[in-house]
Amino acid sequence: MSYLVGQWGTGPVGRTSLGALLGHPDLELAGVVTVDPRHAGADAAELAGSGRPAGVRATEDPAELLARRPHVVCHTASRSRDVAGELCRILESGTGVVSDTLPSLVHPPSADRALVRRIRSACAVGGAAFLTLAPGPAADVLPLLLSGGCLRVHGVKITRFTCQDDPDTRVRFGFGGPVGHRPRMVRPGGPRRTMEPVVRLLAEHLAVPLEDVRESYELCPAPEAVGGVAKGTLAGLRFQVSGLLRGRPVITVEHVARLRADIAPHWPAPPSCGTGGHRVEIDGEPPWRMDLAGPGTAQSTALRMVSAVPAVAEAPPGLHTPLTLPPFTGRRRLR
Repeated sequence: MSYLVGQWGTGPVGRTSLGALLGHPDLELAGVVTVDPRHAGADAAELAGSGRPAGVRATEDPAELLARRPHVVCHTASRSRDVAGELCRILESGTGVVSDTLPSLVHPPSADRALVRRIRSACAVGGAAFLTLAPGPAADVLPLLLSGGCLRVHGVKITRFTCQDDPDTRVRFGFGGPVGHRPRMVRPGGPRRTMEPVVRLLAEHLAVPLEDVRESYELCPAPEAVGGVAKGTLAGLRFQVSGLLRGRPVITVEHVARLRADIAPHWPAPPSCGTGGHRVEIDGEPPWRMDLAGPGTAQSTALRMVSAVPAVAEAPPGLHTPLTLPPFTGRRRLR
């Protein structure tokens, strides 16, 4: 079956998902909504960097897209003024949504109750399904599959690695800033906003009654000048969110970011000495460890969203997680 799909948002994740939508044999692009005036009027293929024109131009007015009644919209416009309002408008029109813009909805039971009621009401009005995705399968499906191969589970740990030197990475992690200054990404409550929903989702499916959730972080200075980063300034950042049971961490999600591979050698190293990837560790009987060398977060999130479109289109109305829907696979991608 072919599905009519809209793209809402033209940032890094949105442009990647747009390219995947254009190249998928079972998906037809219904329209593109942008919140960036610079992208208004641009052809979808131009925004995606995918070659010949697609004949669909981005617009700041979503009415044209919704009038086409797509099966699903991929919503990635995290910088919109009213993200919840946009999502509700789409759902109330009868269109399903797969999104990455409200991380708390990765685990609806622990999200803000008013927000959950609002989204559920919109789903009911339009008879549509809604799914918010974590950054990748290493954050939800894979840890639970591995845990099924254990007699006992004592703990779960998921690590995401970033190791690269470019302007975007420096700004995102505060590299080059003073080590005594707390980077924006780890200001109080920041790590919990993005990582706690994943911890809660895993805890629910492992039937673990968490007593508390805590965040922590570590900084590492550059041992020498690295490009435009001065010696002694920030060159490594590691932060964690852990779910506690009986006072000890039992489910931990962490991010280890380095400007260069040899920074902070006492921290976990990325898989295969690469520049990024994920590691899933199950402390159990028997123990499990899975190393995944893969794409960056934006790309993996975007491609997974597109793969989820058929499942969301066929799902019953309401809020979903990757664990309440059929697996998202590379169906029809093998050529």
